[in-house]
Amino acid sequence: QLQVVESGGGTVHPGGSLTLSCEVSGYSQDYLAIAWFRQVPGKEREEVACISTGDESRTYPEYKDHVKGRFTINGDNAKNKIYLYMTDLKVEDTGVYSCAAEESLSISTVKALCYLMSGFGSWGQGTQVTVSS
Repeated sequence: QLQVVESGGGTVHPGGSLTLSCEVSGYSQDYLAIAWFRQVPGKEREEVACISTGDESRTYPEYKDHVKGRFTINGDNAKNKIYLYMTDLKVEDTGVYSCAAEESLSISTVKALCYLMSGFGSWGQGTQVTVSS
């Protein structure tokens, strides 16, 4: 249903920083859950972070342990535009990063989606992040 477009991938040195962006369109409901995943060929898709949007006064970010404290997921003034600020990047952060989204009429539903980090129906094409010395 939704259209998801992510960008911002590139190559950085270990310890460097990179920012990814994700824009969601085609939605008709008030709230969105927008998440980042990553995948290396031959390995399972890995959860990264998620954020619930639609309420200007509050968001509900969720992070997986392996990126907590280094990555920040946030948005600008538009609820459908999300950024993943990645710092202190490590070689193991390398992968194809994909943005996924789901919409709901309920803030509780999108909060649950981010907490579980599952149930996303729309996916972007993916953007390559390479961390190499």
